[in-house]
Amino acid sequence: MICLFLAEGFEIVEALSPVDILRRGKTDVVTVGVGGKTIKSSCGVEVNADITLDELTLSDDIEAVVLPGGMPGTLNLEKSSGVIEAVKYCFERNILIGAICAAPSILGHLGMLEGKKATAFPGFENDLKGAVYNNGYVETDGNIITARGMGVAGEFGLELLAALRGRETADNVKAAVQCRP
Repeated sequence: MICLFLAEGFEIVEALSPVDILRRGKTDVVTVGVGGKTIKSSCGVEVNADITLDELTLSDDIEAVVLPGGMPGTLNLEKSSGVIEAVKYCFERNILIGAICAAPSILGHLGMLEGKKATAFPGFENDLKGAVYNNGYVETDGNIITARGMGVAGEFGLELLAALRGRETADNVKAAVQCRP
């Protein structure tokens, strides 16, 4: 199971584009509502999460956690002890962690980017504590994938899919959705 967290003020494209791509790649993606089942995005669109954070059980079934950005979504993710617990659970077990836009700052604040290549939305570079920052659009280093923002949400989703199901599966989905080569 891949857990993608939705907190009030999340960036809708950064959340739902990866969900769409991952589901096209035949993964089990579950959207997890932080603070309830219906979560309002930063642009006011309400999304019904598959489950609430209270319903999530950390277990060996978790293949990845994904943190979309947006404001104040990122701040609301970081304030959630349940989200932080899930991220730490994955980090300690070398389970895939994805974060886009402002959300990589959460990983930086937790000390999870030390010596790793990482990127984030411009202006959040100083929050990537210990990271090797090179201004890339999508960066993969071990079990952590980070991305800069909404404009690369599809590419971010494809990188997550490649890490989980292999490059061939990601390339097949990429071709099917008409991404440029």
